[in-house]
Amino acid sequence: MRTTSIPASQIGDAEKPSAPVELLSVRSVAKQFGSNMVLRDISLNIADGEFLSILGESGSGKTTLLRLIAGFERPDSGEIWMGAERLDRLPPYKRRVNTVFQNYALFPHLSVFENVAYSMRVKKTPKNEVSARVEQALAMVKMTVFAQASPSRISGGQQQRVALARALVNRPRLLLLDEPLSALDANLRRQMQLELKALQREVGVAFVFVTHDQEEAMIMSDRIALLRAGMLEQVATPREIYTRPATTYAAQFIGQTNLLQVEVKNHIAECAGMRWATSEPDGPATFSVRPECIVPASSATLTTGVDVVRFHARMLTEVFQGAMQLLQVETASGLRMIVKTAGGKARSGEMDFEFSAADAVSVRNTQRT
Repeated sequence: MRTTSIPASQIGDAEKPSAPVELLSVRSVAKQFGSNMVLRDISLNIADGEFLSILGESGSGKTTLLRLIAGFERPDSGEIWMGAERLDRLPPYKRRVNTVFQNYALFPHLSVFENVAYSMRVKKTPKNEVSARVEQALAMVKMTVFAQASPSRISGGQQQRVALARALVNRPRLLLLDEPLSALDANLRRQMQLELKALQREVGVAFVFVTHDQEEAMIMSDRIALLRAGMLEQVATPREIYTRPATTYAAQFIGQTNLLQVEVKNHIAECAGMRWATSEPDGPATFSVRPECIVPASSATLTTGVDVVRFHARMLTEVFQGAMQLLQVETASGLRMIVKTAGGKARSGEMDFEFSAADAVSVRNTQRT
């Protein structure tokens, strides 16, 4: 599981001013292979023109959900609709859905142009229409000058663009991408994340993007559907899923966090000597506090109140990360917390820290089998 914290400036914000038009509806879908229940009661709507990432660990059901939408698998129960048309009863070639696979699956003996034209040639599309649509698709992905090149003569990033052009040439309403960036090196992967996001905005086709990389999902997506053991843990914009995680799993999987086990009494949460106001009912509860929300205490804050929570801790470890540094600290009661502060002089010894009560987010404990 990745736990890299995401700077707020890199978090996509998908909220749109007008209500989105629904394109695809997955309704109570379940899928089982032998005794293994891979997907359980999945319901998910995808808007026209949306970039939705399906995020999760290996074995969470991401690719299976993608294959159900594409038509390569049939659901054991539930339905999949595109507008007024029920997709799960149609073969893949009758769905206005195309898939870009992880390995791109380009034909090595065909030129870039012929790779993109292949599906239309199989369908016996008129030659003049084939040429016009291939040229348009290559122009969309900025690969026109490589039309006659062999796939072996172009880079991994360029091969990905050809695979996208081959899918777009069929004029799908929905494009499915199964971890298409995983084979690229780190620098090219970061570049292609931004290019792919820009391309999706330009062509206006809805993308469903499968990834296990939470940072990739945060940067590229309008919304993230977080899968865990075949069930949806949370579906939200990147900003919402990061700042307001619904569960302990979401809080830990999307970035780093401090999970505080508290006792609530008369709407006051208490944990290791820290106290703050909450609307949670009396009893045990769990709160998530992001490391960057904790800062060295200001000398102006004389006492801990309901708005600012102060605690004293000693430094255990310090990891320098350039512009930022990661601290592990421990309170007198033995509670260990992670603090992320601006890079600067080395810190040691004991000091006071504080965070806003508003940054302590109540999260549910969920169990999956």
